[in-house]
Amino acid sequence: MLDVRDTPADTHILPCPVPGITGYRHLSASVRSWLGRLCGLLLLASLNQAADAITLRVGQPLCHAVTAGKDLPAANSYGCVGEPQNYQSGTLWLHTDLIGADDMRREPVLLVHQTRLDRMVVLFHYADGFTDRQEVVRGDYGGHWRIGGQIAFEAPARAAPLTGITLGIAHLASHKLLRIRLLGFVDANRDLATAAVLAGGSITLLLMAGVYNLSLAIAVRRQSLAWHGMWAVCMVLWGLFWSQIALIPLPQVAGTSAAQTCTLLACLAVATATISVIAAISATLPRWMARTAIGLGIAVAAVGIPASLVTDGSVDMFADLLGVLVLADLLAVALAIGWSWRHGQGGARDLAKSWALPMGVLALTQLFDFSDAIFGGGAQIAVLSASAFQTIWLSISATLRFSTMRADLDQARAAESALAELASRDPLTGLLNRRGFVECLETTFAGGNESPLALLLMDVDLFKSINDQFGHEAGDAVLCRIAGLLHRLEREVCIAGRMGGEEFVVAISGLTSFALAQFAERVRNDLGALDHGDITPRRAVTVSIGVAEGTTRTRFQRLYSAADRALYDAKRAGRNKVLFSSGLPDPQSREQVERDQFSFRWPRRRV
Repeated sequence: MLDVRDTPADTHILPCPVPGITGYRHLSASVRSWLGRLCGLLLLASLNQAADAITLRVGQPLCHAVTAGKDLPAANSYGCVGEPQNYQSGTLWLHTDLIGADDMRREPVLLVHQTRLDRMVVLFHYADGFTDRQEVVRGDYGGHWRIGGQIAFEAPARAAPLTGITLGIAHLASHKLLRIRLLGFVDANRDLATAAVLAGGSITLLLMAGVYNLSLAIAVRRQSLAWHGMWAVCMVLWGLFWSQIALIPLPQVAGTSAAQTCTLLACLAVATATISVIAAISATLPRWMARTAIGLGIAVAAVGIPASLVTDGSVDMFADLLGVLVLADLLAVALAIGWSWRHGQGGARDLAKSWALPMGVLALTQLFDFSDAIFGGGAQIAVLSASAFQTIWLSISATLRFSTMRADLDQARAAESALAELASRDPLTGLLNRRGFVECLETTFAGGNESPLALLLMDVDLFKSINDQFGHEAGDAVLCRIAGLLHRLEREVCIAGRMGGEEFVVAISGLTSFALAQFAERVRNDLGALDHGDITPRRAVTVSIGVAEGTTRTRFQRLYSAADRALYDAKRAGRNKVLFSSGLPDPQSREQVERDQFSFRWPRRRV
């Protein structure tokens, strides 16, 4: 079982479906493949450590003695059976002889995993009677600390072989936290370098994923991603303190302070991870299930606070309590994910897949002792690596999911824009309809400086006779050809539309009265010159145009009314003419003007 009293590796794995709860056979083939590879890797690493290193444990083969002060105990005071007692307030001495360990008697390295202590003294005894003394104290490990959470004591090379090692540890919280290995110089440096690479790489990935998830949470406003980002941050900080990388800027935290910080961060990681998962799938969960899981996660964080502060034997009691709470939290969240998956929550499937590997690691560390395996990093290395894999997987899954959602949203917006465009266009001619023309006019010429604006209102002469003589299909064809010519006039300062029936309109800005008159005559002539012989044989098609002048700040309804009067004058004057309005109508009351903005009189039938 993993030890939660110092660097609780098993408390910072986020709960997810595990074999026996959701069933190993239900996992995807890719997840089972990853679990199989990880099992093989951990097993090979464990066997490799057993072959290359000597593990030193209390009673196996470390004999122990306890003193009240710093003085070395007498040789006959060591006991090799049972467990040491009452050493938390004094110094625990551990000793082993190296008789028979010939391969470790020249240039060995003693590796001790960081834990809660005030001082550690290491004595290397040689056959010629020489004793080498090395020491680290809380807050000052000097050059002995190594990335990977270990303290290294290198025995000096001498002609005489090494015969024994003695360790003195002052104010040790619990001897069960000790993880001590003895390796050859080459093997030790290989393990330390590999552990440093694994720890540094995993922390880097977690940091990148944490920043990414927090940024994504802000962008898409998803609470679950924010909590997942906080979990990744907790894991990054935990990794920095456990691996001792944090000692580069903060050497004073070496020892007890770093170990206590690890416990607190691990418990916070459980809470934030639990909330992240429940927030992601809460929509399909019963309220009692969500509250239970979150309550257990918060309980782990709450117990983690006093557990991180103690430095005496009560750490064992907190370890047991944390173990129960963490297992209960794992079960609650696993059931929540399974419930959501069964009820069609797509996010639950992604969560299950992304957390399957970390939970596989947790299951292995629960069943086997990896305290000295994986290049000395033990379960912490496995958990850190699996967590990095998890957060990268989940980040990719979230990105793909939100990319799909964004694509769907873009398609929906494009469809909405297309529908809006269709709603503002005349279905027969493709020109702007009445509503679209007014909206485009207000948008195109809104704001900016006041400039001239003219409205050309035109009507097809004797259009009813075309329908009566040649049919409505011929009439529609005539209207489409007229609309095609008007469409070619459209520019940034000119827009065209069909107001209904055979009435068309053109708005143009920036022309003087003389230029406007030339423009209107050209439009009339071009429309009258259109060839409709295949539709209306021996029948010319002309238009009458009424022109009203104003500015870009003149209300459309006033311009339209003035152009409408001019158009009727052109009709009465014999048709196929351009007439200008004598002036804009008198300003109406404020109420009428405001009403004109939202009402539009359908044009009267003209002949």
